[in-house]
Amino acid sequence: MTDVRKTFGATHALKSVSMRVRAGTVHALVGENGAGKSTALGCLAGRIAPTDGVVEVFGEELKYGDPRASRRAGVVAIYQELTIVPALSAEANVFLGQPIHRAGVLAERAMRRRYLELCDRVGVPPVPPRTPAGSLSVANQQVLEILRALVSDARVILFDEPTAALAAGERQALYELINSLRRSGVTVVFVSHNLDEVLELSDEITIFRDGALRVSAPRAEFTKATLVQEMVGREGDDRMIHEMLEEDELESARDTSDAVRRARLARTAGRPPLLQAAEITVPGAVDGLEVEVRAGETVGIGGLVGSGRSTLLRALAGVEPTSRGRLFIDGREVPWPRSVRQALSYGIALIPEDRKALGLIPAMSAMDNIALSNFRRAAWWGFLSEKSVERATAETAKEFGLQADRLHHAARQLSGGNQQKLLLARWKHRTPRVLLADEPTRGIDVGAKAEILHSLEEMADEGLGLVMVSSELEEVALVADRVFVLAEGLPAGILDRSEQTITTSDILHLAFRSRVAA
Repeated sequence: MTDVRKTFGATHALKSVSMRVRAGTVHALVGENGAGKSTALGCLAGRIAPTDGVVEVFGEELKYGDPRASRRAGVVAIYQELTIVPALSAEANVFLGQPIHRAGVLAERAMRRRYLELCDRVGVPPVPPRTPAGSLSVANQQVLEILRALVSDARVILFDEPTAALAAGERQALYELINSLRRSGVTVVFVSHNLDEVLELSDEITIFRDGALRVSAPRAEFTKATLVQEMVGREGDDRMIHEMLEEDELESARDTSDAVRRARLARTAGRPPLLQAAEITVPGAVDGLEVEVRAGETVGIGGLVGSGRSTLLRALAGVEPTSRGRLFIDGREVPWPRSVRQALSYGIALIPEDRKALGLIPAMSAMDNIALSNFRRAAWWGFLSEKSVERATAETAKEFGLQADRLHHAARQLSGGNQQKLLLARWKHRTPRVLLADEPTRGIDVGAKAEILHSLEEMADEGLGLVMVSSELEEVALVADRVFVLAEGLPAGILDRSEQTITTSDILHLAFRSRVAA
């Protein structure tokens, strides 16, 4: 990339970026949300047309905004925003646009063999080939994206947050695959907010800040601490410091966290449950689960990918039509929620795992995405106008660090971290009594992650009941007052901070012990 600039209206996403990636290496792009790294990746892939500058691959200049030209040059991209076709099968999604055929007839047996070979190569259990992709978890959908890229004989593979939704075993398999690609001469460029994986995998690292290239150097010149400092350009807060701590230091930080939360637990211990759910069942997914949360309490749902954590939250939010159970609000039994509207009438709101497909309306402005949770509050004398909506949402947006000049931008133009803040602002605008947060920090940088976790804790301190799912179990262990652990859709145990310090080892011990027992 030579002097590449990209503007979206008045926003300068890239500012004269010049970057070189050596063939046959693994090159990481890092930076805070909105720093420009995903925009740079989009320019390389041909998905985004630069406003100015030159993009070359193996000496050949790429045509602006032409993904097919990039693919012909040997560049294949896997984006953070998944491109799965929900109605097609898992196998059909892998071979989308590149089927194996003979004389114009699809070679289904050959594709089936290739599909199973790719699953084996990545080291993941194969999803049944005929399963509709829309019914799969985000983790499995992302695996399909990776398999699709491997079908192409690519010379360059671009990954945008490839491991954000993967479990530890799946991540390790991908790391091994990336190392294998490098040994075979394939160039890998990837964006990641997981600094440990950046340091483990990359040969060179480029750091973006505010749309500009801050520094590009061999991996040996960086530590986790220097990466964070270059990314944020300021002293990090406690959450960012946690990201850089060694294990013995982390124990000290956890002790401080425990002391603060135990003081809060002492205040909330005598309160009756705000929400209590029992006998929760979703056929084929979860059976006999129970969960409760008090006002001002943070409850974590622990377990492995596929244990039923997200299904539990969707059932409570009225999104799972086949779910059933018993629900008590303030000790009074109410009908089980059969719709989102019914759950909202009980004061239950959901931040979904897939913010793009299920959370936001991408074409709507940021302020409209906030206001749609409660248009009555945005109305002025019963009428809605752009001014009244802006006035009603500006203060809420400011609480979550959303700049006023971005309220008029379409939600799809915001970075992943700002999109997640948008969902938080939406529910703060409505003020539910219970907030279900499914993977609230997925695919965002350490700075935005710290801000979002802090915002969630503040909402709990104001009396909200918070139920949180995160694949980063360290986050669950740090912020939760209690953790309900699941294993293969069944209850595996409860960890209570008033009785013990909660660690990731405790959560995993319950999850794996229950799995072995089963």
